[in-house]
Formats: sequence, C-alpha cells, structure tokens
Amino acid sequence: MKKYRYLLAGKVQGSFYHLIRAYSWTFRLQIENEKPWLEYMHNGGRVILCCWHQQFFSAIRYFKNFAVYRPALMISQSKDGDIIAAIAEKTGWHAVRGSSSRDGNRALKEMIGCLKQSGLAGHILDGPRGPAGVVKAGIVRLARAAGAVVVPFYTSADRAWYFNSWDRFMLPKPFARVKLHFGKMMEMDSAESDDDFELCRSKLQEIMQPRLLSGDKNRC
Repeated sequence: MKKYRYLLAGKVQGSFYHLIRAYSWTFRLQIENEKPWLEYMHNGGRVILCCWHQQFFSAIRYFKNFAVYRPALMISQSKDGDIIAAIAEKTGWHAVRGSSSRDGNRALKEMIGCLKQSGLAGHILDGPRGPAGVVKAGIVRLARAAGAVVVPFYTSADRAWYFNSWDRFMLPKPFARVKLHFGKMMEMDSAESDDDFELCRSKLQEIMQPRLLSGDKNRC
C-alpha cells in the first residue's frame, strides 16, 4: 500500500509541475538587471539569489534557465515542502531538505557544499513559515561560509491575486505582465562580529522590505 501511495504522490507532483509550467507560460515576462551577477558568476564568483516567500511562484518558469548550473535551494521537510521540492527538482534545481527549525545545520552544510561546487543557489528569506518580511540569519551564514554574494530579486505583476495567508502569497493572473528584477550584489563577508552579522542581516531586510506587496485590493 505504501508503494502505491508513493507512486500516486509522484504522479500528482508531476501533474502539478506541468500545470504550473503551462500556467506560467501565459505570463508576459520582463527581466531586469540580470547581466551583472551572471557575469560575476561566469568569472568564478558564487551567487545566492534570494526573495520573499510571497513572490517565488512568478520566477519558477524563468528559473529553469539556470538548470544548467545545477543550483541548490533549501526547502523545508514539511508535506508542502515535498511538493515544492519535487517541482524544484523537475525545474533543474537540487532540493536540500531542512529549515532553521529542523535539520538546519545539516542542510546548511549541504547548501554550502553545493554552492561551492555549482556557483549558484537560491534562498527564500522568510520561509517556510515567516514572519513575512523578516530576513532570517541563515542567508548571512550561508553567504559567509561559501564566500558568495547575495542578489535580492523581486517579482511583481500588473494583475494578480493575493492569498489570505501569512505571506499574502502572490499569484499573477493569466496573461499578466510580470516583472522579475534582480537587485545589486551584496557582500556578506564583513560579518565577523555579532554586531556586523546583525548589520548585514538588517541591511538586507531594509533593502527588501519595501518590495513586499500588500495586495489589499485583490485578496483571495
């Protein structure tokens, strides 16, 4: 019976992935400021792309373009995480399972190893459970240990639904104009002392918080 449950779960996850891909193809994408960090990575640098949990869905289709690098992404060990991890793997991203509350140290070590090898990783700053708009310390630890720069990215849409969830999750409407903007590269290697560590964390949060979307008029 367990074997059949796993087979059914795999089919559901596969169908869900193809549904997401088909839905995302209706978006009219506009990409901004991608070239600087790509050139930095191609010249031997390491890059962590980071975003808010609210906005990651809009990037799924486009981020398949980075599959050639076999980048890594930390995903929680929850049931929802199982689905997200399956989608990430089908998109060409290696899913490292863990979070700050469960197997965090092991997952962080695996992320560091993957990042040193591939040069690229992703990180959802306030996942998996929030609070929304609060940068957790893991991004600073990861960037320091791997010698990587952090590149914030933001997504927005001219028409979208916003879920009544802790993150006000954004789902662009079909055929929406979706903008994916990459911010400036940020170095975290100056975070030697506790004060410097907190300064790096709070600076990233200060830069990214204004890009959170309220979605008050389009809640689901």
